[in-house]
Amino acid sequence: MINERNNAEIRETSAGATAPSAAAAEIFGFAQQLGVDYAKEVHTAEDVVDVVTYGGGFDLTRRATAPRLRVGRDKWFNLLWLIPIGFALLVAAVAIGKGLHNMPAVQSFIRRYPGTDTTHAVSPTLPAWIGWTRFFNLFMMMFIIRSGIQILCDHPRLYFSRNATPGRDEWLRVGPPVPDDPLWTANSDTVALPPQFGLPGFRHSIGLARWWHLGVDVLWLVNGLVFYVLLFATGQWRHIVPTSWDVFPEAASVAIQYLSLAWPTDDGWVAYNALQLLAYFTTVFIAAPAALITGLGMSPALSQRVHWLSKRLSIQHARSLHFLVLVYFVFFILVHVTLVFATDALRNLNHIFAARDDNGWMGFLVFVAAMVVVAVGWVAATPFTIRHPRVVQRVGYALIGPFQRLLENLNPKPGAFTEKDISPYHWRNGRLPETVEYKELEKNDFADWRLRVYGLVENPTAFSLEDLKALPYHDQITQHFCIQAWSGVAKWGGISMQTIMDIVKPLPEAKWVVFYSMGEGATGGIYYNAHPIEQMTHHMSMLAYNMNDQPLPYLHGRPLRLRNELQHGFKQVKWIKGIEFVAHYSEIGSGYGGYSEDHKYFGRHQTL
Repeated sequence: MINERNNAEIRETSAGATAPSAAAAEIFGFAQQLGVDYAKEVHTAEDVVDVVTYGGGFDLTRRATAPRLRVGRDKWFNLLWLIPIGFALLVAAVAIGKGLHNMPAVQSFIRRYPGTDTTHAVSPTLPAWIGWTRFFNLFMMMFIIRSGIQILCDHPRLYFSRNATPGRDEWLRVGPPVPDDPLWTANSDTVALPPQFGLPGFRHSIGLARWWHLGVDVLWLVNGLVFYVLLFATGQWRHIVPTSWDVFPEAASVAIQYLSLAWPTDDGWVAYNALQLLAYFTTVFIAAPAALITGLGMSPALSQRVHWLSKRLSIQHARSLHFLVLVYFVFFILVHVTLVFATDALRNLNHIFAARDDNGWMGFLVFVAAMVVVAVGWVAATPFTIRHPRVVQRVGYALIGPFQRLLENLNPKPGAFTEKDISPYHWRNGRLPETVEYKELEKNDFADWRLRVYGLVENPTAFSLEDLKALPYHDQITQHFCIQAWSGVAKWGGISMQTIMDIVKPLPEAKWVVFYSMGEGATGGIYYNAHPIEQMTHHMSMLAYNMNDQPLPYLHGRPLRLRNELQHGFKQVKWIKGIEFVAHYSEIGSGYGGYSEDHKYFGRHQTL
């Protein structure tokens, strides 16, 4: 919802542009003489990660916990109990399977449905490209799963609601409960993982984890596309696509044979048994596309623009389903590897790694070599990321950037949310301003605060809060997307950025708009962020001094914050004191376009 209200107090300058009140006009001349340069208050960053001081120094003792599932209103079930419970159920299932297998009726059923249908089998071969695409899939899934777990631990809670209220909406958590602390932020809520478990393996490293996750996702999708093309071009699709409804009784027969430990006759070189067939079909044609769709469902670049999708698949639904797809992949890998070695290991490894059907050792040797490559990649990923975070940042953007920019060309429309969608709880984030500057301004309700707009503009201007309130009012109800994956819907009220630009009149060479905060970055210096000037003319870019029809709270950026609904939450600068129009941001800070981009290796356009 967007509303514009004209205000009779706006007056026209001789040049025809609107201008602030007389008080601000006096400050305007003073601001010109003062030569404000907030860029000097920005601190540069290092190109190597110091895990101890990273992000201002996180409490590394706040570690991830075993996954806990909500049971009832306020009870939690530790999912580690599923290990002994699962073992007990497996023993019971084997006992039941043996009992069933000895029944005459079941034996007759197995004879009728032995488990493998060879009538539609392909020619007896498994081409080498299947082995190569499987290896690349395994190698990339290792990075995807590790970085995915790291991303989860940056907001260690999952919801099946559009809202993200801790202790009420979450259905699963992998961290401690949220303490009863009004100043608790989403950054505080992150949890640490062992260095060689997550990727990169230190607390609140979501910027680098996302580059790994999304960048390798692109390679994984390319590998999958090659697999799909070759699968259908060579007729190998018959190996993993059921062609008869008999696959279900055949699968039941195979399950009984497995559970009775009387392994079914296996000839995967010709045709997989029905249970393998269903498992491969589900993995290739259901789980893999589901991973892609739910991943895109978490993207503000898509969700803010394709409302018919985001209304049905909110970011939190998508995130929970994405996690369940991850669980499926992990379960499939464990069961698949177990059965490969528990049945006919040498022959199976030859099928997978050597494209041959015998019991020789070639497949095993290739398998060992492949595992060495995977192990080296696993061990090297974390130290490489710590030593070369900018390389990870650049390569990640090179891989994901083209697709991301394609989505950004879609134009979001207002009206996706109404007041009934407003979230009862909205997470807070960022380092809260506690400087003398901020506290002095807060004492008299920001009457002495000024928003200084300068740089490559015709009319550098200093606005008081009253000046801003005298400008045409703009409000919108939108969904906030934090890069940590929590979300919230709120109603923001204030001034359109287009109104500000109509007053200050940017020069043609101004290509970027830099917002400076009174809040400090976690490692020192003020927080800042740069936005492309074309996004500032968008109808959903604004400066907000109200939230949900109330004055903007301290925790959410009082007295003024940015809302650019085309970007993630970390770019929505809070506690703003200055706006500078520049030709480029390369001379500000470390030159990456924002505090989080400089110090936490986030992406300037990380909207996926």
